[in-house]
Amino acid sequence: MSGKQYAVIAGSGFRSFGNDSAGITVSTSFGNPSGPIRELQYDDHIVYLLLRHGDELLIPPHAINYRANMKALQQLETDCVIAMNTVGVISSNIHPGQVVVPDQLIDYTWGRNHSIYEGVEKLEHIDLTNPFSEHLRQEVLKAARHSGVSVHNGGVYAVTQGPRLETAAEVDRLERDGVDYVGMTAMPEAALARELGMDYACLSLVVNYAAGRGEKSIHADIEASTITAKMQAMKVLRVFFGVMEE
Repeated sequence: MSGKQYAVIAGSGFRSFGNDSAGITVSTSFGNPSGPIRELQYDDHIVYLLLRHGDELLIPPHAINYRANMKALQQLETDCVIAMNTVGVISSNIHPGQVVVPDQLIDYTWGRNHSIYEGVEKLEHIDLTNPFSEHLRQEVLKAARHSGVSVHNGGVYAVTQGPRLETAAEVDRLERDGVDYVGMTAMPEAALARELGMDYACLSLVVNYAAGRGEKSIHADIEASTITAKMQAMKVLRVFFGVMEE
């Protein structure tokens, strides 16, 4: 892995992930992150893990201290962040239980602290033309191929405010905007990672059809699909931290 320090930010499908590892308490100038940062052992690699919703999954997407989370990882000298999150799908060729690696996003959130810059000392207008690190995306896709997991490459991730799910009319609008997946956390994570000099990519778990797109209720979809998608994503991660040595 070329000596790089990796971190994984895990979402709502990963409550027990890393519970058996010690946690590091990190304080930042933006306050405290969502919880302790744990160390995962993959062969001889230490990988940091942060649960973005907290250990008890009680922090809703709009209330996460994204700046503290990303700053804490930077303070631990993280180079690359793999963000795992759950999404709904609009595209008809992708289904719950699968995993995707998006390459674009549209931010529909409001009221979140989207930048480390607060009018003191420095200001940089980052280029977010490509919001995800292409090199890191390709590393994740390579790991998926080696693991035998069928992963969808690319697509537009819409970041909505949450914690409620979307209406069918809102999903119709998102589809007109060119959106493929709907989630709640990739922004401001992607922008903050860019400001802090860390590569960032999403490994997204498709757990439901977006509102108005499925035959079952959304929560029935989520219950049926989360475990399958999680197992696929975990397989990719396990291979990732070995394949990259080739």
